[in-house]
Amino acid sequence: MTSPKPRVVLGVSAGIAAYKACELLRRLTESGHDVTVVPTADALRFVGEPTWAALSGKPVSPRVWDGVAEVPHVRLGQQADLVFVAPATADLLAKAAHGLADDLLTNTLLTARCPVVFAPAMHTEMWQHPATQANVATLRARGAVVVEPASGRLTGKDTGPGRLPDPAELFEIARHVLARGAGGRDLAGRHVVVSAGGTREAIDPVRFIGNRSSGLQGYALARTAVARGARVTLVSANVALPDPAGAETVPVGSAEEMRKAVVEAAGSADAVVMAAAVADFRPADYRGSKIKKAEGAEPEPIRLVKNPDILAELGASRRPGQVIVGFAAETDDVLANGRAKLARKGCDLLVVNQVGENLTFGRPDNAATVLGADGSATEVPRGAKEALAEVVWDLVSARLEGPPSGVRQGEGR
Repeated sequence: MTSPKPRVVLGVSAGIAAYKACELLRRLTESGHDVTVVPTADALRFVGEPTWAALSGKPVSPRVWDGVAEVPHVRLGQQADLVFVAPATADLLAKAAHGLADDLLTNTLLTARCPVVFAPAMHTEMWQHPATQANVATLRARGAVVVEPASGRLTGKDTGPGRLPDPAELFEIARHVLARGAGGRDLAGRHVVVSAGGTREAIDPVRFIGNRSSGLQGYALARTAVARGARVTLVSANVALPDPAGAETVPVGSAEEMRKAVVEAAGSADAVVMAAAVADFRPADYRGSKIKKAEGAEPEPIRLVKNPDILAELGASRRPGQVIVGFAAETDDVLANGRAKLARKGCDLLVVNQVGENLTFGRPDNAATVLGADGSATEVPRGAKEALAEVVWDLVSARLEGPPSGVRQGEGR
């Protein structure tokens, strides 16, 4: 007997970004999900009922009284495996936070006992208003996943935070939340920092010292943390990947830039996961113009100096209850070198993996041993990098103590 399709309620509120939800709906239906679209009445001013019905294969209505014999305002929420609202306007967030129920979507939100995800989209001033931030904090405290909006072009000429993230990224959040089920929001209210990619240390305006890190593992960590309810700061070095939906992405280039960004973000973080490949050394002298090749002469040696040890600094300056996770990419004596590094760095967990030709860097899969300062060792067999990310967050979640850091300073959360 085949298992039933996962049942998703796609809520759509009245924002110009409603047209993007059509692509999210397409991805959900084509991947085997049973999707019921529940728009608000004003959302239909942006995308009409025929479009939603054609894409979902089901009748669409914002009204409580349509099909009343089936009690849709109760049944939809009771039977859903996931309720995903995209876009979620400031008005919809306010109604959800205060338990108002004046249409089919807000009634569904009140009856849902499954995971609920809100993907806000609105102008920057509305997103940053203290009332909206308080409503977001309330919803997150209740266990809902509220995705951080992206920054970019908004309606008209305005730009800033408030843009609906890319539908492909929203689909990944939906997929992760469904995979974990109702108990999967163990990072709700937590602020986590993830570093990703590889730093580049400039030799001259053209050349640099770098490494082969693609950022795939760090981005997998960021995505899974968002799906588990965390507020995520992703410090990204030289990565050619789309920003994960719901994460605040801070681009950096060098190890010094990464140190500054990570240390600043770590001040309010419950956990820091250093998945980036940070260069150990940088050129002692930066050449302001391109180094030219002289005929018949060997190039001058490039003298190197040590870069800051960000992981060791985090381990030495951690706040009480903060969990620090490092990564160790090794080619030889993998576990022995990993245990020595764990002792030196002062972190709680160290993810040790073997790197080399066609291993780890740039690949979609990974295998690792996660060493704990408590003497534990968790083997993670080769598989998708998302699977390793889930294990890392399981281990982090088990070590988190005290209340979540919760709110950003000065933002009313």
